[in-house]
Amino acid sequence: MRISVSSDMDEPVARFLVGELRTRGHEVLTHGALRPGDDPQWAACSQAAAREVADGTSDQAVVCCWTGTGASIAANKVPGVRAALCTDAYTADGARRWNDANVLALSLRLTSEPLLKEILDAWFAAEAGEDTEDRENVARIARLDLGRPLP
Repeated sequence: MRISVSSDMDEPVARFLVGELRTRGHEVLTHGALRPGDDPQWAACSQAAAREVADGTSDQAVVCCWTGTGASIAANKVPGVRAALCTDAYTADGARRWNDANVLALSLRLTSEPLLKEILDAWFAAEAGEDTEDRENVARIARLDLGRPLP
């Protein structure tokens, strides 16, 4: 799987994330502080990673900033992106299963290496569910991306 990764800071956990994804067999495209010469501001690098998901260059993305909040907000401004700020494995599983999230947002401050592994395990093990209500909600989000009112 091709995964875009952005971070506004060159923190050890961000570098560990890139290495862990590669160890798991993923191709990683880096942005922000993880790529020399790239714009490290969280809004810019998170949007760059999210755009690659929206345009099909990447299958998924992981966006990081100190709290994870700004990165998730910026990523969610890209139509077609459903970014979820996950601070634990249960939330990551639910984000994939119930919300069909395609971008994982992480806090550089809160995420340790062991916790990161747990979150990634849950994220990659889960798939979008088939529950009718969940699918309807994801479809409603897609309508909002197009600027259409909800029915």
